[in-house]
Amino acid sequence: MSYIRAEDILPRELIEAIQQYVDGKSIYIPRKEKREWGSGTAARLFFVERDRSIYEASRQGASVKELSRRFSLSEKSIQRILRDQRRAGHSDDASL
Repeated sequence: MSYIRAEDILPRELIEAIQQYVDGKSIYIPRKEKREWGSGTAARLFFVERDRSIYEASRQGASVKELSRRFSLSEKSIQRILRDQRRAGHSDDASL
């Protein structure tokens, strides 16, 4: 996160009003519109594809332990991903 000097963008009166509450400290001002996690990077796509790969490997017979090693995740994480994939529309598969 980069910082912007308040003196460079805010009117003096506003800075003085803010200083009544916070003087000499850094504060975070949230965005007006919240963006969804991963919308600014390829992270979301990476995790969607990884989770689908885990689900497909499970359907083809890979065990939770094997998937844990293959994807460097805990067994609990693999179980959560498989559960979430089933809930996302793959509930007709009894092989999980």
